[in-house]
This record gives sequence, structure tokens and C-alpha cells, in this order.
Amino acid sequence: MNKSFVYDRTIRFQDTDAARVVYFANGLSLCHEAYEASLAASGIDLKSFFRGEAIAVPIIHASIDFFKPMFCGDRITISLKPTLLSPESFQIEYELFFDQDEVEKKAIAKAITKHTCIDINTRKRCNLSQELLKWIEH
Repeated sequence: MNKSFVYDRTIRFQDTDAARVVYFANGLSLCHEAYEASLAASGIDLKSFFRGEAIAVPIIHASIDFFKPMFCGDRITISLKPTLLSPESFQIEYELFFDQDEVEKKAIAKAITKHTCIDINTRKRCNLSQELLKWIEH
């Protein structure tokens, strides 16, 4: 597997639910935020990428497991590793850690998203763009 991208984030009040912990769906939202940051860090223009003029890259599967609660004010690190699955699809594995947990480095959550590339006009699968392949490889 290629080298992981690391994204730092502070949990905000808006990320939490009535129990004051990160709402389950927001866990995936945090992962998507890290995904966007990794694309931008590799030089992909996010405005153009998510506009989807020629191709789109929808998520076709997502799951997340939580091992410890996250509260407003917690500093976390999200590590993500993309892997090519086929010429038209890839997956991203995410691990979330508390920043201050340098000794144990036990994940507080793990997630996975699977993405496929489609032609925006025909809605049929097509090969990933060269910029996405470059992002996956690096």
C-alpha cells in the first residue's frame, strides 16, 4: 500500500450530537474532508474535480467503526491510504487517532470508502483520470 496522507482536525461542536459525541454520519464527513485535503495537496483543483464536467467519482460504499468517543475540542489526526481496485475504481482506508495519543497510537475509528469513476453523460463506468491515478500512486 502507498504512503498515507495525514490530516489534522479539531472536533467542533457542529460535529457532535445530543450526547455530545461525534455523530456517526459526521465521522464519515471528517474522512471526506481529509480526502478533499489530500486531493488538494496533490495539486488537484477541487472546484474542477467536484464540478464533474467530464467524469464523476461517486462513493459506492462507505462504512465506519468507532472505538472511542470524540468530543468537541478533541484534536485528531486522520490518516488515509487510497488503493487502486480496478482501472475504474479505488478505495480509501482511513484511521482516526487522538493527537495526544503518541504512545499507544490506537485508532479511535476506522473507515473505508469505495469510489468508481463514471462518464457524466452516459453514467457508465470509465477509467480513472491520470490525475487520480497519480494521486493514488503518491
